[in-house]
Amino acid sequence: MSPYGQPPQSAFHSMAQAPPPTQQLTNQMSAMNIGGYGKLDDGLFYTHSPSSSAAPQQYQTSPPLAMGHPLLFLPGQQPSSLGSPPPMATMGSMAAPPMGMSGSPISGPYGAQMAGPQSGAFPGGFPGGPAQMAGPPQKKLDPDSIPSTTQVIEDDQAKRGGQVYVTNIRGQVPPLVTTDFTVQDQGNASPRFMRCTTYSFPSTADLAKQCKVPLAAIIKPFATVPKNETPLYIVNHGETGPIRCNRCKAYMCPYMQFIDGGRRYQCGFCSCVNEVPVQYFQHLDHMGRRMDLYERPELSLGSYEFIATLDYCKNNKPPNPPAYIFMIDVSYNNIKSGLVKLICEELKTLLDRLPKEEGAETSPIKVGFVTYNKILHFYNVKSALAQPQMMVVSDVAEMFVPLLDGFLVNFQESRAVVNNLLDQIPDMFADTNESETVFAPVIQAGVEALKAAECSGKLFIFHSSIPTAEAPGKLKNRDDRKLVGTEKEKTLFQPQRGVYEQLTKDCVAQGCCVDLFLFPNQFVDIATMGDVPSHTSGSIYKYSNFQVEVNGPQFVSDLRRDVEKSIGFDAIMRVRTGTGFRATDFFGAIYMNNTTDVEMAAVDCDKAVTVEFKHDDTLSEESGAVMQCALLYTTIGGQRRLRIHNLSLNCSSQLSELYKSCETDALINFFAKSAYRAMLTQPLKTVREILVNQMAHMLACYRKSCASPSAASQVSDTLHIHYLDWNWIISDPGLALKDGIIPLFSIDLTVHQMSLPVLDNAHSRKIHSIISSISQQRATSMKLLIVKQKDQSEMLFRQHLVEDKGLHGGASYMDFLCYVHREIRQLLT
Repeated sequence: MSPYGQPPQSAFHSMAQAPPPTQQLTNQMSAMNIGGYGKLDDGLFYTHSPSSSAAPQQYQTSPPLAMGHPLLFLPGQQPSSLGSPPPMATMGSMAAPPMGMSGSPISGPYGAQMAGPQSGAFPGGFPGGPAQMAGPPQKKLDPDSIPSTTQVIEDDQAKRGGQVYVTNIRGQVPPLVTTDFTVQDQGNASPRFMRCTTYSFPSTADLAKQCKVPLAAIIKPFATVPKNETPLYIVNHGETGPIRCNRCKAYMCPYMQFIDGGRRYQCGFCSCVNEVPVQYFQHLDHMGRRMDLYERPELSLGSYEFIATLDYCKNNKPPNPPAYIFMIDVSYNNIKSGLVKLICEELKTLLDRLPKEEGAETSPIKVGFVTYNKILHFYNVKSALAQPQMMVVSDVAEMFVPLLDGFLVNFQESRAVVNNLLDQIPDMFADTNESETVFAPVIQAGVEALKAAECSGKLFIFHSSIPTAEAPGKLKNRDDRKLVGTEKEKTLFQPQRGVYEQLTKDCVAQGCCVDLFLFPNQFVDIATMGDVPSHTSGSIYKYSNFQVEVNGPQFVSDLRRDVEKSIGFDAIMRVRTGTGFRATDFFGAIYMNNTTDVEMAAVDCDKAVTVEFKHDDTLSEESGAVMQCALLYTTIGGQRRLRIHNLSLNCSSQLSELYKSCETDALINFFAKSAYRAMLTQPLKTVREILVNQMAHMLACYRKSCASPSAASQVSDTLHIHYLDWNWIISDPGLALKDGIIPLFSIDLTVHQMSLPVLDNAHSRKIHSIISSISQQRATSMKLLIVKQKDQSEMLFRQHLVEDKGLHGGASYMDFLCYVHREIRQLLT
């Protein structure tokens, strides 16, 4: 969207006389309606807008014929009227920016600096220093008057929790991701797979420019489907393959309109009229619907899979099952810390839990093992051997795999040999003094092994230090603290290309995903070392100053989830849209060789891709906006499939419809990923200024166009502020002074306590239940810190109290709200 990153347009005209400054803040805050959603004010992210003639489009529902799914109205058919949708939902599980982005240049909100606020900034916070907030003494504000994200979450859970969310309504805003709900697919993809920044797109580019709301979708194609929901149906169209539009190549879906007695169909994306293949023909009923509508998932559901033909396979050959290669740094630090022994012990049980196909008894995934320091050791673990065999490659400049047969094996068949190897590795390197390591040759070895086996796969690399040994990809310490806060600060986040850039291309081409587990005791160039994982849909886990007793449980939990989660390989994704708009930019741990194909070496249940859209032409309010995500991938069983997700949205010429259909956490996701990418080319201070300025412009437009005049003095035009929950920290100063502490610990807390014992009492069970519940909601494990009152770690705890003033002068949540409010008023006047 062109306005992002460009200088703002002329100032908005004032809707009401400007209120006095901060002395009236108490009255402003008390005027807000926080408890419910009924009253309209200028709180963009948690209140209703005025009613409008345009209502969410609802598809007609009729008794199902076979599959039990009500019928969808096609875009353009008359909708029935519904009440206003609930306020903006969130998507917390997708909110965290990935470690890497596509390789395209910076665009979107951060392409050029917007006219920002005045000079001065809160340290580590938003622009506008404390001096700018000086004024008449403020009255004490009632904390209950401050906009509360917690209250919004609780209200949505109370209102929509436990309900069935049916997807037959076009433009329907889903419940918050923090709300427990069940999805019934009736023609649009589940919000677990796709969420949009707004469910009512502006009908024109000028309106999109005016509203300042980015038009984007967050797509999580492999999102976990709860056990109480129906898994995706698999459609097999035989040797002819899936039915597609001849012009735009969109796949058959509920948005296709069958005409001419069922002999032709009109594409819902490009309007091209196509002939129906003879083998796919079906008569239409008296309402123009195919007689087999409910017998075909691709005609009645929003998400489904096609079995791909050989045309979709490399070299027209069926792919082989993938492989997992475990590559362990056995240098001095990893041996001394006990990490190598911990990894080997864990793998002996973890390899029994490799992902497997639905209903299968064993996993088809093969496994291989490499250890390394400044040379590499490969292991032959063929089932026929009595003992594993080591083969050493010391010439790391020209990396090759010294063996093929016996390197990648089926664990069930080679269990005895593999377990023997895992027992021996810690002892083999117990006396090592080697502290230098290589890194790029390790990745290269994994890629070469997968090439030789003609399969895709994943590398699990357990690494300790910056690679300083003489080898391709050798790195130097470039940690220059003097650059922090300067124009050159961005260079600290930029990866060193060269050999790593070529490795990324090699990995993507082979379908080789790289997951990196880092255990540094000092500086590591994570910007460079993480570049390959961040472009191969991999993950990066970092455990500084690793100690088995302290960090072991967190690491083991991360490793288990990483190995066990559902996954597909060698994936290519394309997003198609209806006429009038198109996908223009992509954010995620992805690789792009052109402007349309999103390449992912692997795709799992935690990976999301954010897609930005822009207008090509005017959108029809009658037919709405449709999009289709098509993901071609290889299953763990070696089958090539196409996973399809379809979504239809409303279009409106009314800004009020757009704003009330906004989805807050999707917006946060978009801005976070845009800011992450911008960090590579602009100073952090500039990125923060642009971000806050963008928020102010968006909210000012809302107030100018949608809010009632009486709301102009309120401070409720706030962000849905997200908490940075790196660690989950328990601290209850009052509890430490009472006997309630005993049921939790049953120890003397003067002893340094790093774990929470499991005790047979109600207090212990409750707190462990809370910790378990929080952990299950996140893709990575969190380190548990137990904070004793007046202990040194209490200072760390206080740094995470994001609503309070920072210890080093940072703004409080209240300060921030006041600042954004003042920016909005300045734009309006």
